[in-house]
Amino acid sequence: MAKQRTTHFCKNCGFESVKWIGRCPSCAEWNTFIEEIIEVNKKSDVVAFSNFSKNAPAKRIQEILFERDQKLQITDSELNRVLGGGLVLGSLVLVGGEPGIGKSTLLLQLAVKQTEYKVLYVSGEESESQIKMRAERIGVVNENCFLLNETNVQSIISQAQTLQPDYVIVDSIQTLFSSNIDSVTGTVSQIRECTALLLRFAKESGTPVFLIGHVTKDGTIAGPKLLEHMVDTVIQFEGDQNHMYRILRSLKNRFGNTNEIGIYEMTQEGLLPILNPSEVLVSDSDESLSGVAIGCMMDGNRPILIEVQALVSTAAYGTPQRTANGFDTKRLNMILAVLEKRCGFRLASKDVFLNIAGGIRVDDPALDLAVVAAILSSNIDIPIEHKTVLCGEVALTGEIRSITKLDQRISEALKLGYKQIITPTSKKAIEFNASEIHHIPIATILNLAKSLFK
Repeated sequence: MAKQRTTHFCKNCGFESVKWIGRCPSCAEWNTFIEEIIEVNKKSDVVAFSNFSKNAPAKRIQEILFERDQKLQITDSELNRVLGGGLVLGSLVLVGGEPGIGKSTLLLQLAVKQTEYKVLYVSGEESESQIKMRAERIGVVNENCFLLNETNVQSIISQAQTLQPDYVIVDSIQTLFSSNIDSVTGTVSQIRECTALLLRFAKESGTPVFLIGHVTKDGTIAGPKLLEHMVDTVIQFEGDQNHMYRILRSLKNRFGNTNEIGIYEMTQEGLLPILNPSEVLVSDSDESLSGVAIGCMMDGNRPILIEVQALVSTAAYGTPQRTANGFDTKRLNMILAVLEKRCGFRLASKDVFLNIAGGIRVDDPALDLAVVAAILSSNIDIPIEHKTVLCGEVALTGEIRSITKLDQRISEALKLGYKQIITPTSKKAIEFNASEIHHIPIATILNLAKSLFK
């Protein structure tokens, strides 16, 4: 009989302790330790990895040879961008998101639409008939897509070694178990062991592996925090289920930029990539309404025009409300304080509601100017001139600070037919000269009010 021992793991960070303790010394969370039975003897049923030898000598870094283009180009342009220009061979990619957001649909589309690659789709949650039903709803079936209903990680690796696919998709990591660990599926030790075996398989064989991960009620990926450290790339699938748009965001990427995002539209036929988000996130109505301003944000190297909506009204109750959807509430309070103190706009006794259209969440400081313009427009009930874009960061002094990648923002506004753009006064802004668009550089918020509401 194998030797067994009992240990305790922190559900939040994976810290191990021989006894139960109230507060985790690693992450400082309370009451997160759970008891698990760990099998010490792991000699039986162990997957063989020949390339990872204990006697392998160390090499000079100049002696290591590799191909620079070790990436698989995938047909999904948005996922391709988020991954950093392709799927790196031997990488381990973790995809997280809330239930029903579209994680399984996204990766099933990748499996059935990428017809030039052989794919192994492993599911521990759905039957083969359920997966086939969803694949037919998407509309394209890849003849090189193989389905496997299995939760034993040793059997999955054995099947992958026999099939030799171009990449593997596992749905989900929380449903897998290893026969080396004598504990319940989904526990900290099982998730850590299964991820370690899949990571070793990916590095040895050079086969990319996608892992779908569940999230907790706090929005973090379920399991130990060590899971995110072990993988090469962490992708978060975000969005409001009441809206049709989904955001694919890179939280960690060892092979690319973490500032890139992908935008999808959820339809009956699956997730459709949106190649030009500005056209769908900005209303095409010709009617001018107060409280609406168009700003330009940057996500990675992609400029996106965003519609900012504001509503300012007299507070019906004693304490005025400050509500922001898709924008940082603390930053909204800071902007309102600047308008009150530096510019003399009386907003302390008024309710202010701010909304970013399309369910998008933004954190680019260059959107401050559009927020200010929308608030002032709603306060005096005068619409902003049609086809006007604003971008600039508001300082505590009331000045408009310069922003990065101004030329790309102006080019995006030009591409969509905007006639006027308001930016900070800077050397780059003054040097820019385009006859197709009216450029207004401003230095302070007071200048903005004079330019917009003459």
